[in-house]
Amino acid sequence: MTRYQPFSAEQMRNVIEGKCAYDRIPMIYDFWSNPVIFGKDEATARKLMQEYPSDAQTLPIRIPDVASAPEDDKDYQWLYKSPQKNEAAGLDAQVLIEDWSELDDILAHFPNPDYPGLFPDKGVPDSRYRIAHWWYCLFERLWSLRGMENALTDFYLYPDEVHALFQKLTDFYLRIIERSREELHADAVFTSDDIGTQTSPFFSEEIFLEFFKPYYKQIIDKAHSLGMHFWLHSCGNIQKFLPHLIEIGLDVIHPIQKYTMQEAEIAKAYGDQICIWAGFDVQQTIPYGTPEDVRKEVRFMIDTYARKDGRFMLTCGNGLTPDCPIASFEALLSESYYYGKEKMSSL
Repeated sequence: MTRYQPFSAEQMRNVIEGKCAYDRIPMIYDFWSNPVIFGKDEATARKLMQEYPSDAQTLPIRIPDVASAPEDDKDYQWLYKSPQKNEAAGLDAQVLIEDWSELDDILAHFPNPDYPGLFPDKGVPDSRYRIAHWWYCLFERLWSLRGMENALTDFYLYPDEVHALFQKLTDFYLRIIERSREELHADAVFTSDDIGTQTSPFFSEEIFLEFFKPYYKQIIDKAHSLGMHFWLHSCGNIQKFLPHLIEIGLDVIHPIQKYTMQEAEIAKAYGDQICIWAGFDVQQTIPYGTPEDVRKEVRFMIDTYARKDGRFMLTCGNGLTPDCPIASFEALLSESYYYGKEKMSSL
């Protein structure tokens, strides 16, 4: 049983929109923390996650697979025919659309967003904020179909085809956002698009402005028209794109990845314009640091991002992996809660 009361949906909206903060910082660690990864310490991890608040429910959207359909709808997949996979190639090197001449047929056989099994888990009724989520939005979906090398050159060699695919994907997403509101009573939708590397974006600002900003805007506008927030996960250095995402109304950005951008610089430049769902470093601090290192990093994050008007929440930067010691996980949760309360009382 949770010892601490989670925030209500209204309180979360106030934090996200910069209307006010409360006596602690919102925490949503369970989304990125599966107790199973702790092995022999799974029971301890489950107990810890029950003891600390989780300030939102996250509800999955069953997005189509590239070429594998569910039993109840054989047409619910991105590609209407099974492509030839290269078993020797990595995930980002699979070329499932080998030639753009296939595009018209692919778009003509696109999956139906009114698929009945869209929401495998509708959650439990309570007062918490509800987030409907799916993985792979535009860039991630492009490279999952064309392979990374093709995806990065398609913007130059096949711009019309990329636009056609992105608009069709966007139309699909607009409908599932509507259904998320209607059927889940979701307060937000959350998706992923890793458009940054460890040192810089994957592509130029000009490419972003032409191929991404207009479609993100359509998606964000739809969410806002339904009274919902839009959350985006993007790993890597995306600093050049943040002003554009803010301009088109992005509500929440995750994670401001450690070692790719300067947190203090981001907080100073954008902390009053967008809610930062700050992600704790899972690449170095969690697997290699001590519990005290974890506590120190939590305090740094809170000192960097905390604001009187909210716009700051805590989570992991990505999914925790089995190299996370249970003592470090406990330090992460407890320091987030207790130092978060201490910090908010001093602002």
